[in-house]
Amino acid sequence: MGREFGKLSRVRHVITYSLSPFEQRAFPHYFSKGIPNMLRRIQASILRAAPPFVAFYLVYTWGTEEFEKSKRKNPAAYENDK
Repeated sequence: MGREFGKLSRVRHVITYSLSPFEQRAFPHYFSKGIPNMLRRIQASILRAAPPFVAFYLVYTWGTEEFEKSKRKNPAAYENDK
């Protein structure tokens, strides 16, 4: 009925290599090289990435507090009501 799925067309001059799942390692050098490299990259970019997040957090908390304050009624305006 035709070709099997995955081999629907013939591509020339392309070489593909594959490795058996039993021969490859899923996490080679993960703990010895991967985690130290991640920590080095975080340390190198923290001074560029952290200030915008800190500024946004401070502006957001300030804005939330001001909004909550503006929703409250002033008790001094209602002292003489009775």
